[in-house]
Amino acid sequence: MAVPIMPQGTAIWLIENTSLTFEQIANFCGLHVLEVQALADDQVSSGMMGVDPVNLGQLTREEIERCSRDKNASLLLATPKIPPLKQKSKKKYTPLSKRRDRPDAIAWLVKFYPDIGDSRICSLLSTTKATVLSIRDKTHAKMREIKPRDPVLLGFCSQVELDNAVAAIRKKDENQEQVS
Repeated sequence: MAVPIMPQGTAIWLIENTSLTFEQIANFCGLHVLEVQALADDQVSSGMMGVDPVNLGQLTREEIERCSRDKNASLLLATPKIPPLKQKSKKKYTPLSKRRDRPDAIAWLVKFYPDIGDSRICSLLSTTKATVLSIRDKTHAKMREIKPRDPVLLGFCSQVELDNAVAAIRKKDENQEQVS
């Protein structure tokens, strides 16, 4: 069962501001009835501030009124109005032993997708524009040792990320053809 954020603070607010029973508050907050009673008696919550679940969007006034009228009813957690945040994907750490393979991955992208932008390569492989430009211009210090190899097989990006980058190139090309 889902419980509200900061269950003890929510329980304190419900005790102070509603006529709900300890059982209803305990069930809603995921606490034991004795914990709720101790919070009401100020035995464990000295100085703790109550958290308003209505302002947080976890509970509605109508739900509180419904449960206040019917002592056997249970409070239901409201669905949040704000969609959950999408977490940014973190670039994973590249071990020192694999970093020497990064120019190979860049060379592979430049060879098979010459229209791919330098900034897209940089974000895909976690590299710098200077490195991409030196490989594109064939002025890299170790150019003779570079062999184009698939960045997915080398572990620098996932196949989905590579497919998204290629799809973006194709979409950009289609848009340019339509304008011409």
